Amino acid sequence: MTTLVRALCASLFSLAFAFAGTAAQAQSGKTEVLWLGQAAFKITTPGGKVIVIDPFVLKNPRTPAQYKDLKALGKVDLILVTHGHFDHTGDVSGLAKLTGAKVLINADMGTTYGTLGIVPAKQMLRFNKSGPVNPADGITVTMVHAEHSSSVVHVDPQTKKKAVYPGGEPVGYIIKLENGFTIYHAGDTGVFGDMKFIGSYYKPDLALLPIGGHFTMDPAHAAYATRTMLKPKHVVPMHYGTWPPLKGTPEQFKKALGKSRTKVHAMQPGDTIKF
Repeated sequence: MTTLVRALCASLFSLAFAFAGTAAQAQSGKTEVLWLGQAAFKITTPGGKVIVIDPFVLKNPRTPAQYKDLKALGKVDLILVTHGHFDHTGDVSGLAKLTGAKVLINADMGTTYGTLGIVPAKQMLRFNKSGPVNPADGITVTMVHAEHSSSVVHVDPQTKKKAVYPGGEPVGYIIKLENGFTIYHAGDTGVFGDMKFIGSYYKPDLALLPIGGHFTMDPAHAAYATRTMLKPKHVVPMHYGTWPPLKGTPEQFKKALGKSRTKVHAMQPGDTIKF
């Protein structure tokens, strides 16, 4: 067998294996959620689509070593960006370039990214709050409010000078998958009144909520939002423990939540859960 034939056979085997894995997941009807630390998640849908939210892995002190290479994330179909801060955007450009994934982003921040050449304009889906989009078959994404801030810090590749540019408004996302399973990624946020609307209208099965405090909700505020406004079936605490100011813990969140129908999944970076 020639070297060329061997290489071809190996490539065909790899493609067949990847297809089999995707098909098996689609048949199982499961949604797989991998937490990479901070607000970064990789979601694999029942139909085999891969969504990465707020990719910040290469310089994330809590991301496990096996994910310190963007290639380890494999195929990515969609990248969702909640706002412009570095701990949510550190690997948006690199992952978009590597995978060709469509980047979903608030309209003004998308303009900044396109102007600065961070992500090509044709690769972005710029949109705004409360206008659902269908970026992939069977998947609906709706941008919702977040109570935070947003800016884009960019270093000019030629002059090496750092400058701050408009980052539009911070947002969260409602992601409805092929089987109807609905995920609310809150982004960085404090509690706000329209969380009640999000809970009653979108009825999220899973909420991904910041609990670290200082820049976002602390455990007590996140528990209040969960118990009285969002009322999801499941919640995963995020955005805590990465740096000293983010002091909130899942244990504090659980204690503040008290008896609840919401199941709390206290994940460690690198953990995966299926729904």
